Amino acid sequence: MSQRRRRSLALLTSGVLALPLLTGCGAGDDEGGPVAAGPDIAATTRDKVADGGVLRWAVDSLPETLNTFQADADATTGRIAAAVLPQLFVLDDKGRPVANPDYLEKAEVVEREPKQVVLYKLNQQAVWSDGREIGAPDFVAQWRALNGKDSAFWTARNAGYERIEKIERGKTDLEVRVTFAKPYADWRSLFSPLYPKQVTATPEAFNEGARGALKVTAGPFGLGAIDKKTGTASLTRNPRWWGWPAKLDTLVLTAVPRAQRPAALASGKVDLAEIDRSGADRIALAHREAEQQGGKGAGGAPAHGPAAEMTAAQATLSWAVAFGADEEKALAEAETRKKHVDSVKRYADEQTALRKFTVRKSLEPAYTQLAMNGSAGPLADERVRRAVARALDRKELAEIVLGPLGLPAKPVGSHLALAGQQAYADNSEALGGQDTQAAQALLADAGWRRGGKITEPAGAKAGPQSAPQDDGKTPQGPGTGNDGLYIVGQDDERNGDHGGAHGGEVAGAFAPAAPGAAQDQPSPVLAPAPFAARQEALLRAQAAAVAAAAWARDDAKARDDAKDGEDAKEGGAAEPADPAKATPAKQAARTSGAMLAKDGKPLSLRFVLPAGPGSEALRAVGDRISQMLRKIGVTTEIKKVADESFFKDHIASGQYDLALYSWPATAYPATDARPIFAKPEAAADGSLLVEQNYTRVGTDHIDQLFDQAAGELDEEQSRELMRKADARIWAAAGSVPLYQRPELVAVKPSLANAGAFGLGAPRFQDIGWKKPPTAKNKKK
Repeated sequence: MSQRRRRSLALLTSGVLALPLLTGCGAGDDEGGPVAAGPDIAATTRDKVADGGVLRWAVDSLPETLNTFQADADATTGRIAAAVLPQLFVLDDKGRPVANPDYLEKAEVVEREPKQVVLYKLNQQAVWSDGREIGAPDFVAQWRALNGKDSAFWTARNAGYERIEKIERGKTDLEVRVTFAKPYADWRSLFSPLYPKQVTATPEAFNEGARGALKVTAGPFGLGAIDKKTGTASLTRNPRWWGWPAKLDTLVLTAVPRAQRPAALASGKVDLAEIDRSGADRIALAHREAEQQGGKGAGGAPAHGPAAEMTAAQATLSWAVAFGADEEKALAEAETRKKHVDSVKRYADEQTALRKFTVRKSLEPAYTQLAMNGSAGPLADERVRRAVARALDRKELAEIVLGPLGLPAKPVGSHLALAGQQAYADNSEALGGQDTQAAQALLADAGWRRGGKITEPAGAKAGPQSAPQDDGKTPQGPGTGNDGLYIVGQDDERNGDHGGAHGGEVAGAFAPAAPGAAQDQPSPVLAPAPFAARQEALLRAQAAAVAAAAWARDDAKARDDAKDGEDAKEGGAAEPADPAKATPAKQAARTSGAMLAKDGKPLSLRFVLPAGPGSEALRAVGDRISQMLRKIGVTTEIKKVADESFFKDHIASGQYDLALYSWPATAYPATDARPIFAKPEAAADGSLLVEQNYTRVGTDHIDQLFDQAAGELDEEQSRELMRKADARIWAAAGSVPLYQRPELVAVKPSLANAGAFGLGAPRFQDIGWKKPPTAKNKKK
């Protein structure tokens, strides 16, 4: 996975796409335990899947390049490559790499001394679409393009390839010997995808030849037309494919913004789409309404949708204006009413169409974390970071997001792997669990006290002082938000949790309704915007009242002191004031009250969250974290910023104290996770080189453990080194993993072998439409 892709996944985390769902086995298979949630893909044997047909699959955008090793590659680039190019190792349903038999008969380390040698034995039927055998020349060309020695190749990374010393043909054309100059534990991560030598042999071909087309491929599908006008990329069945033939004739990747996906599903524009919580709720409501009497609320009012929040008084007022004496206002109101009626009808039609879809659910190969900026301010002190971490009830935070969806809400216990992966172990005890008293003791040890004197002007913060206070207007309209994640990456395209188009939609429809309970109550988790605004206004009013009361007490005390001074003069005449002798008036003393202060500053942390319509879950979690921190005397200033500035202007630049965003999981943590946790280094100009460590927290020991793991060829020992590194990362308390992100995919029920893939990856040739039931089966 390229650094650029990881970076975008931290924001969006919705485009992580892996490959075929295979079953791995061998030594250490029980390591990592069971997965938190398995794939939900309607697994069907190939004999029950029809031959032919078209599947329209929603993606966030068409790719800028088809070369996954370039900086502007995105999730759609990866999805296309997975379907049309060789993937030597793919991920099974536990997120573990296994050899892909379509390309490999065997791949193993055959020598360790004096140097590591890996021998690849290729499937003798594996050929490129031009008829040439896949072989050593393709490996050599890709290695030379990616090893970093020739800057003419515009590459985004060279991890692993720079360790290779030479590549040569084996005993036959079907064998490739790769000799490493330095041992490399993650050798399985290399050559997936494998490009034909026509793409990688020269800088010109590498830089430009695969940006808009792939003339030579070798997957179950080949690349057809990419149409920028219609926003589609067509993949067609590869006639030269030697494996099980693709069931589908054509796979059409269709660019659809996440906020528009429910409408796209309803209109028939797409058949499969990853959706957010609000989209899943709409589908659940559509099914519920089909079982009830038209989905009406009390008195026939709409239960949800564009008219859900219109009161009887508002409807009466609208009617009065539309039929009133003021013709200009009446015409305007009539036009508004017509648009509203059209919107209500369109929404109702969409709800009817959405009954044809189902939602398949799992957990993404990505986790959401609380990041703490350790470069400056109170969080530069490890004791404060540890106190913040120990104030969190991670189980409760996971329940906020996953509980209403019926998904397991077990907190993630590792920064480097997810449950089911072999490197996974719950190392959170290296930091300690939720413990309010322990958190308070850590803060006291760091010198923070309740009731401390505040000498700074009101509004001064203890966090980074260079942080801008306003980040521009929040983008309006559908499709402008993502989930922070943000899987840094959700771009990525991965699961942005975009809100619906109608503020009156009911959240929480996925939660099973209790018998006799009202079924259309809004979710307390993903609050609609009007509710959030009222809540914020109420909190601000409460804060203002508390502040006013404090200043009133201080003012009263000052008046009493002044009166005492006058009494001391025993009625003496007041002398004219001499400006030259005047002393500055003392500012009324302020204290932090129940909150903490130190050196005249309150312990206030700037909590940055994305403001877009797809980030409701992050904001709900952020609000709850703020409440938990308040219990230990820590004040948080929640700052909601425009989505486009969240990463660039805050996370990457270090202008935050606390933030929520996501990282993707990886099967190769020694390689992929190292830049995320590497100790920052000072550059020659005095700036800090952080790679992808946006918390700015790291240690030499953690770096050493990563280096040792990357060079350890004993796989069990390498994983143990990763677990030790993870324990150190927990102890440093730069970030706190919270929960594995939900994966919600809307599909037609007749679609087989596709949906929520979890930690695994799709096997593209097996995806297709189920055969209709036979007459015999229909009778059953």
